Amino acid sequence: MRFDELGLSADLLETVIEEGYTEPTPVQERAIPLVLQGRDVLAAAQTGTGKTAAFTLPILDRLRPYASTSFSPARHPVRCLVLTPTRELAVQVSEAIKTYGRTVPLRASVVYGGVPLDPQIRELRAGIEILVATPGRLLDLVGQRAANLTQVEILVLDEGDRMLDMGFMPDIRRILDLLPNRKQTLLFSATFSDDIKRLAGSILEDPETIEVSRHGTAAEAVRQLVYPVDRERKEELLAHLILQGDWRQVLVFTRTKLAASRLASWLDRHGVAATAIHSDRAQSDRTRALDGFKAGEIRVLVATDVAARGLDIEDLPHVVNFELPWNPEDYVHRIGRTGRAGSTGDAISLVCIDEADLLRGVQRLLQVAIPWAVAEGFAPRRDAEPRPLRAPRGAGGTSSGGRARSSGPRRRSGVA
Repeated sequence: MRFDELGLSADLLETVIEEGYTEPTPVQERAIPLVLQGRDVLAAAQTGTGKTAAFTLPILDRLRPYASTSFSPARHPVRCLVLTPTRELAVQVSEAIKTYGRTVPLRASVVYGGVPLDPQIRELRAGIEILVATPGRLLDLVGQRAANLTQVEILVLDEGDRMLDMGFMPDIRRILDLLPNRKQTLLFSATFSDDIKRLAGSILEDPETIEVSRHGTAAEAVRQLVYPVDRERKEELLAHLILQGDWRQVLVFTRTKLAASRLASWLDRHGVAATAIHSDRAQSDRTRALDGFKAGEIRVLVATDVAARGLDIEDLPHVVNFELPWNPEDYVHRIGRTGRAGSTGDAISLVCIDEADLLRGVQRLLQVAIPWAVAEGFAPRRDAEPRPLRAPRGAGGTSSGGRARSSGPRRRSGVA
């Protein structure tokens, strides 16, 4: 199927073609006609499969009749609200709306925390039709009487599973109480967890369900590999792989903000240009770090899982799990940052004996054994003892007490 068969307006089709796309992804092919019809939608798809365009394109078409050149704020009430869990994802969605909507005279804005409130208040009071927001900052603006949501006709919850994981449900409920009862609601998520199904049942009306990939699958274009290593040599192995392989753009994930900062500092001190991005850093610092990484000025970007859903980097070649996540599904989201839009990529995991159970959890979710290789000079000690891992409450992980397999041949299938 081609984009011109989905029912989009001619100018939007021309914009899509100018951006280099002629055929929709599976989630776009199924979601766009439903959104144009005004149906509620519950959609699950892997990261990097085009979920953002799947709702932004038809929303722009649906709101086109409200486009106005009037300077009066009253002529520009919020008609569409898009909620996202992270600042980076909010910016990504906002940029997509501006890109695809450049021929549609609708006003759009993005608001998130970590930056001054006053400029956002001024922009909202001037009037906009499409608002992209993180839940906490939106409630701040409602409290300042800068955001009026009484005329919202379309609500989008983007990355709904991550919003639940991050504890946004009370804020979302407060926001829902501010919206009209009659509206179109779109819930997009990377997974269909039981919590997501319960949320959908409470806010969606007779929704169409779209699931374009098996629960827990990883992108086929991503080559996965595990390197077993002693925990105290992980930094050294990471630097060795980057320098030996001449990797120029590497996104590295840690479990905590402190670990991200420490790893970035260690790499920088050892001749590998690196910086960290996590929720404790000011938004201006996060934006500067991401821009430097995209421009090739920074070789390694070390991030926490909060960043896993909001980073959209074209042709990212390498993702490294410096630490495996507590929740196996977060592994899928992490490695989904590479192998996007038809490109291929490598997902490397540095796994110590403490993380054997976490690796087993990932492989059970994927229903596949991840290949592994021992880097020369980095074979784990045979006498290494596992150290109990303590997952934070609600992380969904397991504590590790099992032993890793011996190093064996240079390459074989992963831990069972």
